[in-house]
Amino acid sequence: MKRRQFLKTAAVAGAASSIFNFNSFAQSRDPKRKMTLNLVCGAIGVQADQMRAIELASKYGFESVEAKADYLASLSSGEMDSLKRLLRDRKLVWGTSGLSVDFRGDERKFKEGLKQLPKQAKGLRKAGVERVSTWLRPASHDLTYNKNFKQHADRLRQVCRILKDNYIRFGMEYVGTATLLISRKYPFIHTMAEALELVDAIGTGNAGIVLDSWHWWQAGDSVADIEKLRNQDIILVDLNDAPKDIDKQRQLDGQRQLPMATGVIDTKGFVNALVK
Repeated sequence: MKRRQFLKTAAVAGAASSIFNFNSFAQSRDPKRKMTLNLVCGAIGVQADQMRAIELASKYGFESVEAKADYLASLSSGEMDSLKRLLRDRKLVWGTSGLSVDFRGDERKFKEGLKQLPKQAKGLRKAGVERVSTWLRPASHDLTYNKNFKQHADRLRQVCRILKDNYIRFGMEYVGTATLLISRKYPFIHTMAEALELVDAIGTGNAGIVLDSWHWWQAGDSVADIEKLRNQDIILVDLNDAPKDIDKQRQLDGQRQLPMATGVIDTKGFVNALVK
């Protein structure tokens, strides 16, 4: 096995073994548990197409796998049926799919991406994918908070309407990392409360948040904040820990630890609040 192949395999296996050490998740697959252990290859630096991602998810004990919207939209009816059988055989279900529309850039790019979304959403619906997610940039070079909020609400409302027509929920991850918040002139959404305000402004009924333990911790959000959330408010959950011996305000977004590796983040409190 080549070094690069080894590193990629180790990344998937390491993520899986770490997750399965959680007291909350290490039990047998309880049918009452609503969350699944989801493989998103890109999140751990592994490049994989849809079929490879399914193979890796099955091999390393994950329960769901990220859906690739472009790939699913390209399948014939027969190919889609075969893919669904493969998932069943591997005892997997779909996790989320990433949003392909560039809603952060100029209007032309946004409109171009929006034109492609109905086809992609239709493919996701046929495959049985029920959730799409993205992240919110916590600062802007050009837009003040109010102008940025209005633009996000207007654009993501259009996205949500298309997804809703295909019975798909939409999740937005707020980014609380302090070093990113000050990286541009105008701060933007970086807390749970602000993200929920955007959900309300979108107003389509199928939007919610991606709740990441790292950003929850960085934003200063609390266990009590999680306990106030309704099931429909949460589209996706990400679990991380943080490096030791680095001041919270100096932590870098791309330098994280696997869940419960260091205890810097109260992952147990985070997960227990979700269970409630």
